[in-house]
Amino acid sequence: MSEKDGNRRAAPVLYLVVPCYNEEEVVERSADVLGGKIRRLKKEGRIAEGSKVMFVNDGSRDHTLQLLHRIASQDALFSVVSLAGNYGHQSAILAGMMTARQYADAVVTIDADLQQDIEALDRFLDCYGNGCEVVYGVRNDRHSDGFFKKGTATLYYGLMHLLGSKVITNHADYRLMSKKALDALAEYQETNLFLRGLIPTMGFASDVVYFDVKAREAGHSKYTLSKMMTLAMDGITSMSVRPLRMISALGFIVFVFSFVMSILSLVDWARGNNVPGYTTTMIVSLLIGGVTLLALGIIGEYVGKIYMETKHRPRYIIDTLVWREERQEDE
Repeated sequence: MSEKDGNRRAAPVLYLVVPCYNEEEVVERSADVLGGKIRRLKKEGRIAEGSKVMFVNDGSRDHTLQLLHRIASQDALFSVVSLAGNYGHQSAILAGMMTARQYADAVVTIDADLQQDIEALDRFLDCYGNGCEVVYGVRNDRHSDGFFKKGTATLYYGLMHLLGSKVITNHADYRLMSKKALDALAEYQETNLFLRGLIPTMGFASDVVYFDVKAREAGHSKYTLSKMMTLAMDGITSMSVRPLRMISALGFIVFVFSFVMSILSLVDWARGNNVPGYTTTMIVSLLIGGVTLLALGIIGEYVGKIYMETKHRPRYIIDTLVWREERQEDE
């Protein structure tokens, strides 16, 4: 890729990577909106010919794959990566990025529900042109979320920062990555993916673009509470060992507390205060038991992650790839 205007980059070949899981209600609308945006950017000279929209089917059980194949067969602007099974949102994004980097100078990941403002893409490209290898899309606020989701999100980001993670507050997976950054990401081989925390640790020049969240075009979110909890746990255990250190500190505090209670009990015994001490015994037993179980649970999470990493299983398997060279009549 050549450069012009001094240090400013030339218009890149851009791929939009769109993970899909059971999105039959919205995928055709997504294709219209995203395809229209790519065409406008080409016409304006902001991106180069060869730019595409790449849908990633993450083992959908509805008619999503059939619709994607029809879209791609009618217009070479669209390509489809279909995974052999449901590997999860993070793996689907990674599969799309790793496939697209063979063809693209830059890749933008965006959700199929169109809640992330596609018009912010112009500012992504401005940052890229000025030398940024990674550009993060960050929502302006969480007014569209319910009280529970807003509260848990605030607690989660606070906890992640407390644990030393570099995750960016209110950034999901709407981001631009250059081929240079993607090539570097390909060197990371861990099975337990948490891209939101991993990518900021890479150290490339980056910037932030703020956008407003829109209402979902159709259907409903596939990110259930259980999936959000799993992602949260993956984020914590994949990006920080501080919980293990906190267990050690908590264990020391409990040891000191138990030692003090033992001394007090011996003093009472020496004074002849043969009080049964039922309440004290229960408090100490419950405290130690609770801390022990909590510690075992956290350690178990890390052991489980180590177990999965040692297997060296593939993070995804691509079943089919639909990719066609665009011809003049397709435009």
